[in-house]
Amino acid sequence: KREDAEKIAKTLVEKRLAACIQIMGPMLSTYWWKNHVETAEEWLCIIKSKLKLYEELEKSIRQIHPYEVPEILAIPVIVGSKDYLGWLGGVVKET
Repeated sequence: KREDAEKIAKTLVEKRLAACIQIMGPMLSTYWWKNHVETAEEWLCIIKSKLKLYEELEKSIRQIHPYEVPEILAIPVIVGSKDYLGWLGGVVKET
């Protein structure tokens, strides 16, 4: 639900585990779950953070997310604007 996505976003930014989170949706997802095909309306959170915060970030998401197995993926950034990456590094907490 959108409310779940908003709660995740607010929590992660307040904890300084993420610099910015974009919420997109609703979108329709079709997937295999418990021996049959499921279709559900979902919201996608694109979370901007640092690799060193991944474990704590994942733990925080799992505490809030209603799914038994939420989709949590880390996608590496190949290159980015120095200004943006500098801002991100200054906003998220240090480990």
